[in-house]
Amino acid sequence: MNPTDQSMVKVDQTKAPIHNRSLRESVEIAVKTYFEQLDGNDPTDVYDMVLQEVEAPLLEATLKYTRSNQTRASTVLGLNRGTLRKKLKRYGLL
Repeated sequence: MNPTDQSMVKVDQTKAPIHNRSLRESVEIAVKTYFEQLDGNDPTDVYDMVLQEVEAPLLEATLKYTRSNQTRASTVLGLNRGTLRKKLKRYGLL
């Protein structure tokens, strides 16, 4: 391997600055950390918990990005406007 070929270098993303991580890598690290902190306890409903933890800030950030324009936000998110409104109500964002 050529020492200047960075595509072949494996980087430990847990040590990389957060701005260099993909969203997927950040979620993977957060979930791994969550499981490590359980201290042998078995969690339940992890899927729903993760979706709620990700969905609320996603909606907030998208509304901020679209200056609270729900039609634009629904387009950006790929959601029906009615579905977006239902989710906004669920998280107290409406």
